[in-house]
Amino acid sequence: MRAAPARIEDAATRHLARDPAFAALIARIGPSGLSVDRKREPYEALVRAISHQQLHGRAAEAILGRFVALFPDAPFPPPDRVLATAPETLRGCGLSAGKVAAIRDIAARAIDGTIPTRRGAARLSDDALIERLTTIRGVGRWTVEMLLIFTLGRPDVLPVDDYGVRDGYRLLFALAQQPKPKELAAIGTAWAPFRSTAAWYLWRASDEGKRIKAPQSRA
Repeated sequence: MRAAPARIEDAATRHLARDPAFAALIARIGPSGLSVDRKREPYEALVRAISHQQLHGRAAEAILGRFVALFPDAPFPPPDRVLATAPETLRGCGLSAGKVAAIRDIAARAIDGTIPTRRGAARLSDDALIERLTTIRGVGRWTVEMLLIFTLGRPDVLPVDDYGVRDGYRLLFALAQQPKPKELAAIGTAWAPFRSTAAWYLWRASDEGKRIKAPQSRA
């Protein structure tokens, strides 16, 4: 009987562990905890991302909860009904004027097909999705990269503009400064085709650095 193929997380970990620094980090952190919400549609993921921009998690979730509550008969606000809702009503949830405009544009782009369904997204490359979705108001490359990693489960995405990813690399390799995005993109080619998992471990390296740097509380 043939052995079952290795899970992608296992293959990714083995690939990254060829580098001694990554191997040591993986030994400390353990298996990859990269999780993907495979039930969420890209439209919902983008609306949630906009709602969270520049806010702490609890505040963003409270605002998002009020937004969702405007449509109690739907699991998530449908794009056509979002567009039919007065902007002032959406503002009443705690959303800024800019976020309301962005969410309305996301809704319009979901209706016109710019934002694909999960099934439609499966037929598009990472670069094609980035090019298409960054035409939407308020949606930048980083936001689409988070969608690719955590909603669509794309395994080979390295968000080189992400502060935590670059800081994690700096700490992991004991550098004086973070690498520039282009520099990290070149370095990261060695981690393909598992750059999403590499990003996850670099975020964990950044978290480690924050814990070490934080002052110890007094007893």
